[in-house]
Amino acid sequence: MFGCQQTLISPDKDLKAVLEFLCSESSKLSNCGIYYSRQLYFKTGRIPNRAELHKVLGTENQNLHYQAFYSDTAQQILTGVAESFKSFLGLLKGVKKGTVTQRPKLPKYRQGGMALVTFTGRSVKLKDGMLRFPLGSKVKAWFGLDSFFLPMPSNLDFKTIREYRILPRNGCFYLELVYKTVNIQAEVNLAKCLSIDHGVDNWLTCVSNTGTSFIVDGKHLKSINQGYNKRVAFLMEGKANGYWSKRLASLSERRNRQMRDAINKAARKVIKHCLDNQIGTVIFGWNKGQKDSANMGSKTNQKFVQIPTGRLKDRIAQLCEQYGIKFVETEESYSSKASFVDNDSLPTFGAKPVREASPQEIGWQASGKRVKRGLYRTAQGWLINADCNGAANIGRKVAMMFGLDLSGISRGDLSAPLRLKLWS
Repeated sequence: MFGCQQTLISPDKDLKAVLEFLCSESSKLSNCGIYYSRQLYFKTGRIPNRAELHKVLGTENQNLHYQAFYSDTAQQILTGVAESFKSFLGLLKGVKKGTVTQRPKLPKYRQGGMALVTFTGRSVKLKDGMLRFPLGSKVKAWFGLDSFFLPMPSNLDFKTIREYRILPRNGCFYLELVYKTVNIQAEVNLAKCLSIDHGVDNWLTCVSNTGTSFIVDGKHLKSINQGYNKRVAFLMEGKANGYWSKRLASLSERRNRQMRDAINKAARKVIKHCLDNQIGTVIFGWNKGQKDSANMGSKTNQKFVQIPTGRLKDRIAQLCEQYGIKFVETEESYSSKASFVDNDSLPTFGAKPVREASPQEIGWQASGKRVKRGLYRTAQGWLINADCNGAANIGRKVAMMFGLDLSGISRGDLSAPLRLKLWS
């Protein structure tokens, strides 16, 4: 298993010029690879593999953009191009089989700008606490430079790092380090489970069968996102489509950093709770396509779609794998409408069962009802937290499949969950 860490680079004038040159050359070399691949596909119907791209642009034609990089680095850039065309063919096969609904398009050319630069672990050397990144032969001939240096992060072991990436984003440069991690087999019990329902104000609502429940608050995150959208709308008012500025880039970068920080903090809160209570199974409710096909009005869509819940789900799954916790993803249809306390049936969307009732009552009906936002009334008249009810029902979706006992979920868990702030 591999982990990834990003470190902001604070370059001086000379180093910034080197990084800008490398990332610009990466974009140009990618376009060379895309051109060759597209022309080969148009003429023969096939695509080149990475070895062919390395040979054509490297050893045969002596491409200047190729020679600006150390050979391993240039090959990594062209490998990315080859993989994008390979994915294109794979999606075409999926369309024929019916597993992919949207027809893919050929990879297009990059419109200038800067692109990612990847150095392999064997290319970079550690010297006096600094990482030495080699440059290509042409750079040495043109500028008299054969390498540049960046500080080594103190929290990582140099021997475990497999890749180094120079990532340009919104006027900043990041050093992204991909390193090998060691899986930790935590002391957990697979029979203990945590069910997760996601939302906006309540970003994650978690209910376990060990008698605990909590909510990861999302109001601060929503406020950050709303403030960003208002500021961007103000700065772009009256401007042409495609307008961009350093101020907009700075705002976007700050907002993106806050989102990434929120993802890591929320995921850590979930995993910490699992480890503290020896919970070995995490169940996440997720409907595929719910983000790109959301139709809840423009204002609600903006709040829901722009919150990176999908990335949070992936981060939780990654941490679960690292600590030996089983991660289960399940659809969540009707989980918010059905009553967990009254053990309502939980159909899958589009497959409502027909209840034996009078003609006026044919169709699925819930025993309880959401009386207002955040409050659910059961058939017995109990008032419980609506999101906790949904989270508990998500656990019911897979309880029989995995042999989970949900009798440990009490009325108190559903009524008074603990609220956890992201930044506190």
